[in-house]
Amino acid sequence: MSVRSTELAGPRAARGAVQRPDAPVGCSCAAEASQLLAAVARDQMGAVSPSVYETARLVALGAWLPGHRTRIEYLLSTQKPDGSWSGPEAYALVPTLSATEALLGIVLEPSRLPSGMVARCVQAVDKGLASARAQLQSLRAADLPDTPAIEVIVPYLVARLHDGLARLRASDVSGLDAWRARVRLPLPRGLTDKTLRAVTAALANGTPAPLKVQHSLEVVGDLARGVRGVPRLALGAVGAAPAATVAWLGSPPVDRSGASTRYLRRVIAHYGGPVPCILPITNYERAWVVNSLALAGLTRPAPRQLGPRMLAALGPRGLPGGAGIPPDADTTAVTLTGLRRLGVEVRDTVLRRFYVGPHFYTWSGERTASPTTNAHVLTTLVEGATRRSAWRDEAIDRVTSWLCDTQGPDGFWLDKWHASEYYATACVVAGLRDAGAHTTSPRAAEVIDRAVAWVLASQRRNGSWGRWSGTAEETAYALQILLYKAPLDRRTRAAARRGYAFLVAAEGSDPVELWHGKDLYDAPHIVRAAVVGARHLAETTLGLTERGSAIRAIPRQRTILAG
Repeated sequence: MSVRSTELAGPRAARGAVQRPDAPVGCSCAAEASQLLAAVARDQMGAVSPSVYETARLVALGAWLPGHRTRIEYLLSTQKPDGSWSGPEAYALVPTLSATEALLGIVLEPSRLPSGMVARCVQAVDKGLASARAQLQSLRAADLPDTPAIEVIVPYLVARLHDGLARLRASDVSGLDAWRARVRLPLPRGLTDKTLRAVTAALANGTPAPLKVQHSLEVVGDLARGVRGVPRLALGAVGAAPAATVAWLGSPPVDRSGASTRYLRRVIAHYGGPVPCILPITNYERAWVVNSLALAGLTRPAPRQLGPRMLAALGPRGLPGGAGIPPDADTTAVTLTGLRRLGVEVRDTVLRRFYVGPHFYTWSGERTASPTTNAHVLTTLVEGATRRSAWRDEAIDRVTSWLCDTQGPDGFWLDKWHASEYYATACVVAGLRDAGAHTTSPRAAEVIDRAVAWVLASQRRNGSWGRWSGTAEETAYALQILLYKAPLDRRTRAAARRGYAFLVAAEGSDPVELWHGKDLYDAPHIVRAAVVGARHLAETTLGLTERGSAIRAIPRQRTILAG
């Protein structure tokens, strides 16, 4: 493996192909791309929004850590008027259960907190219990989002709430009288605690905690304290998660080296008290930023250290999104593609260990296969197709067919890593277009046409796209579907122009949490790269530029980019 250059180029640049034109005069995308690449090159943790679920677990398990009152205040200030927390629809269940359980623990053991804060906690618990019970009674297991460890987190939190309510009946706490009766909080219909009991029993018998389990280690209670199998990492994060780390430390902490405590203090200090649901995400962030920008053909030079740092993280078993979680095919594939686009020669044979046919798994033992993982693997295999082999040809054809088979009846895909169908569909359409002539599957063109038709039909009146409301992030993915390696007709051009106008108008708007962690989160650098890349793609493909709030056509330029 050798570094040939650090120029960020489009998907075909490594093969010396003619690219779309450079940014038009006045375009700020190249400068923003340079800033983003510099940010992710130097960041050792990554950028992730705070999490209600994770912050509440620190309130419940880590009162000894700095910022305890600030985390309580964060929970109180983020509760919605209906008593729930965080995301829409069934996404509210996990953060609502977590925050309610943590604040109930505060009410039962105030521990020198101001009386006014305790009174607010009582009110929040009252509303939170009502919301949690209503959600649990109305939801089925099939309604729950496919977020990490939800099948063990929900039973764990419901059991913790039952324990808290039992303690409430024996206490003299006032203001929660309606909950002193024997209240039953059911699990969503079809969900059981079988998996949680199996994990707990295995750890109780001395089995080392698998890496996959470590990300949600807090669900095993006291068994988490000092459990075997946790690798010694320089950053000290257990399972790349603050909640898992504080659960492993226990109270009093068992951290002899101090690395895990330092990790928690560093994260708390950075966020001012609350914490995110996953950190670090360094590998994941760098790979996604590079590829979102390269997808649009942005050619701003990347920092010289970025490629070598990404390469150094790549091991013989692939690499994880961040330290403390298992290597996965998704991060591995996107990193391999990103390295090639940074000019680093890499082989992709490591992906074979994730192949089960007819698709690739993200990691061993996953509950549901991921279309976006397979789309990213497909691109990586296609871009390495100069090394032809029977295995590669078979994998490209079978993954292409599998992706076609998993398209929904309306023309889009859903995935377990993101709440929006626009993200999943953008990934799959890009992968199928990258495959192009490399596959013998006859269905890809028809499947892509159906996805494009769905995008055109689902555009909002203001030019945006989005699952719950129009967002800049989802509009960026829709523009990728319409414009990346795509033939353009009049309707597509008109829709893309309206989408671009929305992106320009939405500059600086509040982020929307759409990424799947234990609850929803925002990944600012990754999202910004998608938006900047989509803007650049629209500007160069449609001959647009943004000057103030106006959109104008500009003369096309012909440029050949060096590989």
